[in-house]
Amino acid sequence: MKKLFNILIFLLPVLAFAQQNWYKSSPLDCIWMNVGSEGFSSNKIEYISLAFDSSGQPYVAFKDYVTYLKATVMKFDGNSWVNVGNAGFSNGEIYFTSFAFSPSGQPYVAYSANGDAWKATVMTFNGANWVSVGTAGFSTGEADFTSLAFSPSGEPYLAFEDFGKSNKATVMKFDGNSWVNVGNAGFSAGQAWFTSIAFSLSGEPYVVFSDYANSRKATVMKFDGTNWASVGFIGFSTGRADNTCLAFSLTGDPYVAFIDYGHSYKATVMKFNGTSWVNVGNAGFSAGLSAFISLAFNPSDSLPYVGYMDYGYSQKATVMKFNGTSWVNVGNAGFSIGNAGYTSLAFSPSGQPYVAYEDGGNASKATVMKYDFPTGFNEPQNSQLSIYPNPATNIITIETLGATRESNLVFVNIEGQQLITRQITESKTQIDISNLPSGIYFVRLTSDRTVQVGKFVKQ
Repeated sequence: MKKLFNILIFLLPVLAFAQQNWYKSSPLDCIWMNVGSEGFSSNKIEYISLAFDSSGQPYVAFKDYVTYLKATVMKFDGNSWVNVGNAGFSNGEIYFTSFAFSPSGQPYVAYSANGDAWKATVMTFNGANWVSVGTAGFSTGEADFTSLAFSPSGEPYLAFEDFGKSNKATVMKFDGNSWVNVGNAGFSAGQAWFTSIAFSLSGEPYVVFSDYANSRKATVMKFDGTNWASVGFIGFSTGRADNTCLAFSLTGDPYVAFIDYGHSYKATVMKFNGTSWVNVGNAGFSAGLSAFISLAFNPSDSLPYVGYMDYGYSQKATVMKFNGTSWVNVGNAGFSIGNAGYTSLAFSPSGQPYVAYEDGGNASKATVMKYDFPTGFNEPQNSQLSIYPNPATNIITIETLGATRESNLVFVNIEGQQLITRQITESKTQIDISNLPSGIYFVRLTSDRTVQVGKFVKQ
């Protein structure tokens, strides 16, 4: 029977600053903001996966409820989210979406679909249509937890839980003509959940999974050209590890992030130091229970980042990074409006973190947010927000000519922390700022049609 990825949820206990130019002086000037409209998909989505093309355009692939649960891919063109090819291009309902770009810049999406007997399928966009890479439904049996990655030479590899091999891990690659096994099919000792594949700097494929043969702890294996061999000890996590994901640092060290049952279902990241797997910072570093963990490295600062649904903040989205000593929040923890399901973290080529998710605050539609300087984000907007007096001491007036019906007003400091939130319905609003410390603050006004941003100084 088809396993839903969100089974893991059930396993958990339940600024227009006039006449002054501003520039991004430091990361502290950044806040989390929407990329295009929030909830931009036509209907509810699941299994969202985010990736960037070489020009820096973000793309998302997801299970699309408006097309009867089929696959849809959209991209942000600088103004709005648009379909890439036809929406709903898969052969029926899909699960376990994995999206990636080839080294040549071509988008690929992998999934299992009921029209292909839940077997693995990979498709690519040829500039006009989505077409199958090799045969659709190429795996021997049902394929769950499909994870797609490209070798340095450009070959697509797919890791998955292989129902044709007693639910063990299998990796296949497309050799230009057909999909062939990489080593033995079903190479894990037992069932393998949450398979995730990545390539080392030397081009070796590594796979992490939740290892049923070892109390569902985390195990990593690599293909040495002949066989699949364990990397360090098998089952190296303290307890059961769910939602395992794998990424390599820019210096070539493998890192694994997971929901850590040995530490109260919180997020843990470990790395292999050449001899053994060691914790990166504290184990179980998230504020509360975590879900839908996504791991990535920032190309700008070489630091590991994780994005996840944060039960410590009402199941909203949180992103944290390891600063060399400890795990710290990137902007506000719990920055999404509502629940953030299927969180997918990726970095633009310039090093900006983006997060895509199923947005519980917008009818479970797709939303993408990025951490950026407010006046530099790509929103379809013409800000008409006026803030005065500026600088101010006790009271400021915020005035807008834009729509204010049920608008949300947020004050954010330069550390990305939300200090004042308010729903307003008037075009002119006065706010008492006397209790705010002296400093620079951002104001974001979000309505159903516009996002307007301003900045002011509290004396």
